[in-house]
Amino acid sequence: MIAFFIIVIAAAVGYFVYSSQKSVPFKLGLDLAGGTELVYTADVSKIPADEVSDSMSALRDTIERRVNIFGVSEPLVETETAGIFGSASTQNRLIVELPGVTDIDAAKSAIGATPVLEFYLIKTSDYNAITAKNLNATDTQTAIDAARITTGITGSMLSKAALAFDPTTGAPIVSLQFNSTGAQKFADLTKNNIGDIAAIYLDGAPLEMPTIREAITNGQAQITGSFTLDQAKDLVRNLNYGALPVPITVLSEQTIGPTLGAATVNAGILSGIIAFIVIAAFLILWYRLPGFLAVVALAAYTCLNLAIYKIIPVTLTAAGIAGFILSIGMAVDANILIFERMKEELRKGRSIMDAVHEGFSRAWPSIRDSNTSSIITGLILYYFSSTSVIKGFALVFIIGVLVSMFTAITASRFFLFAVSPKKQGRLSLFLMKNGFTH
Repeated sequence: MIAFFIIVIAAAVGYFVYSSQKSVPFKLGLDLAGGTELVYTADVSKIPADEVSDSMSALRDTIERRVNIFGVSEPLVETETAGIFGSASTQNRLIVELPGVTDIDAAKSAIGATPVLEFYLIKTSDYNAITAKNLNATDTQTAIDAARITTGITGSMLSKAALAFDPTTGAPIVSLQFNSTGAQKFADLTKNNIGDIAAIYLDGAPLEMPTIREAITNGQAQITGSFTLDQAKDLVRNLNYGALPVPITVLSEQTIGPTLGAATVNAGILSGIIAFIVIAAFLILWYRLPGFLAVVALAAYTCLNLAIYKIIPVTLTAAGIAGFILSIGMAVDANILIFERMKEELRKGRSIMDAVHEGFSRAWPSIRDSNTSSIITGLILYYFSSTSVIKGFALVFIIGVLVSMFTAITASRFFLFAVSPKKQGRLSLFLMKNGFTH
């Protein structure tokens, strides 16, 4: 255990020092590092009024999932609905904030124009009647669009899209697998409309218009448009990342600076250093030798946390830093419980080594239970939170509590057993007791 502890602490300190020298930066949130804000307007004109709220929630979840897949941490994705006096154009908006992304084009690319894939039914008789009129291409397509019948089958019902190749021509094909709902709708469409056209539209434009030859009940379909290989790969990627349940259009875009500002960040770092010094002074003056060892363990705790933040990496926001500072308090609290138990054992006349042993043994249940309740609270916050700010706070807090348990029990215990006086004398008792107790 001692060897393991030494290896862990040395690795954490070594990595932290190495990463600092190599300029491996912490990942900062939007409030600390700035970033990009994109505002989209959602077209809900074709969605029943009682389904708008659910559709906007699904849109928010889909965009947040896509942004995370592209490696943007701690995004803020939220929907906004205007009041009863708001205009129709602003009634349903999507706001996306991407920390650390100052290139608007890169931000829009990260979100991506997720394709809106839709299946329509066109009666063969209507299609033949339109094409027989010898209209120009634009008028023909307008007439075909007007004749299409909504089926309710969209890309949101896909469970998987895959790239395949035509065995005869070698042309790229996009293979689709519907989920249970989509498979049932697709089976009904093909079974009841053999001989008609199942038109596939992508972002409102016709992609393919295959004729239904037979009922397809296995929930599988293919798109065999005139794709290049790269186009087919992009389509598969975007479909798998989640089709948008609601079409969106960029309403505004802007690069925003840190809301806290560099001066505030520097002030926060300075206040953290001052707080550490004050805590260290209190521990050393009041708890003497155990307090000094607790400060060493607290320094190890800080290095471990900062190393973990860089390794994962954890995106630090103002809320996340608050969680980290709160977990420092938990670490100090554990040491104080241990030291107070040790003082009680020394009052009973036990030797210093026995007092250290009993102090840790008696303090452990309280430390375990209090930290377990804190971890459970953090897990609840993380699991049920709908915003990345609270999730970030909960994640940093959970990591801090877990590391504080390790350093408070293992590090402090190791240091105390290593340097505690073996002989019981006036000086050794003075060093091990606290406050004004002699």
